[in-house]
Amino acid sequence: MLGKGGFALTSPAFANGEPLDPSFTADEEDSVAPPLEWSAPPSGTQELALIVEDPAGRGGEATCHWLVWGLAGQRGKLLEGEVPPRVGKNAKRNSEWLLPEPPHDDPPHSYVFQLFALDLPLTLMPGASRGDLVSALKGHVLAAALLTATYAREEEGEDWDGEDLE
Repeated sequence: MLGKGGFALTSPAFANGEPLDPSFTADEEDSVAPPLEWSAPPSGTQELALIVEDPAGRGGEATCHWLVWGLAGQRGKLLEGEVPPRVGKNAKRNSEWLLPEPPHDDPPHSYVFQLFALDLPLTLMPGASRGDLVSALKGHVLAAALLTATYAREEEGEDWDGEDLE
């Protein structure tokens, strides 16, 4: 989706509003974070920061899946499974991509990728919390670009199609 001045966040793995491939979720072994690409941010951008959240996480509270900062303030990308320069603690207090794992009986969850163009480099230490990052962003966001993916887990055993019976 476009932000100020045409600043955009996209992924070669999914279109805005489309489902995540299971290879980026808890439903497959060796899952990793999806690849992301962004266009040139507005002039004056010193650094980029990324927050990925499920607004309807467990218990109705937003679930933080990924906190990233230290990205160069220019056009760029994160490759599939790439470890970013600085990562904060997700909802499970790990400094990594938190694999989406919505309950089996839930409707599709949304995963909102929010990329912020900042007017200064952040001085946060690796492992900072979401609250720390949000506080550091206040008053320094030049633009933001959004990308949303969805994901719903199949009912257990739902992938069986019965074609093996003959």
